[in-house]
Order: sequence, then C-alpha cells, then structure tokens
Amino acid sequence: MLTSTTTHRVRYGETDQMGYLYYGRYALLYEIGRAEMLRDLGLNYADMEGEEGVMMPVMSLNQRFVRPARYDELLTITTTLRHMPDRTITFHLEIHNERGKLVNGGSVKLCFVTVKTGQTVHAPEYLLEVLRPYFEA
Repeated sequence: MLTSTTTHRVRYGETDQMGYLYYGRYALLYEIGRAEMLRDLGLNYADMEGEEGVMMPVMSLNQRFVRPARYDELLTITTTLRHMPDRTITFHLEIHNERGKLVNGGSVKLCFVTVKTGQTVHAPEYLLEVLRPYFEA
C-alpha cells in the first residue's frame, strides 16, 4: 500500500455564498492528491502523456461529504493506493480540516489509454516498476 499527503488552503474564489468550499471543487482536490502522489514517486502527468504516450482518463468518481471545508482552512489531502494497477488504477482519498476532522472521502478510478490511438492498455511498466516496492510482501 502506498500513501501520500499534501495540503491545500481553501481560497475565497473556491467557496460558495455560505463560505463553504463549493462541492464541485472536491474533484480538483482529488486530482491534486493523485498528481502529488505521482510526483512523490518521480513521475508526472505531463511526462506520462508527452514522453510515454499514456493518458489516464477518469472512469468513475465517488465522494461522500461529511462536513464543510471553509474559506481559508488548510486541508490535508491523503491519497492511498491500495492495490497495484492493472488496466485501471484506483486512488482512495480523504480530506481533513485543520482540526483533523474528516471533511470528504472517496475514490477515483482511472484507466490507461494511449495518446496515439485512444485504446485502453495495461498499466505501463515504468509505473509498475516504481510501485512494486510498496506492494511486495
């Protein structure tokens, strides 16, 4: 299992009339979490798409809203990869507020497709190579 954390401060422009983080912004926080996890592994989306020719489109997004995140709160985004990817990869996320209270949790499932053809493929070997040490018993 692999876990990564990053933070994000709620900006005024991300809030609704009540001063809560707008519900549509949580998907962006999920993206930040998984992008930072890949960056921690020495990978990034730009290189995966440009140099390696593999994209990762979202197949499904599941969320549960527990309590509101508020303007200017520093949120902690915890991203966990519970299983080695094969044709898909699923990131599990939890977002906590500054008091350590769960704000939102869920998962996002992505698949791997080639840039050239748009066809689904297995997880690329360079990704599996960096993930293996976290999943070997």
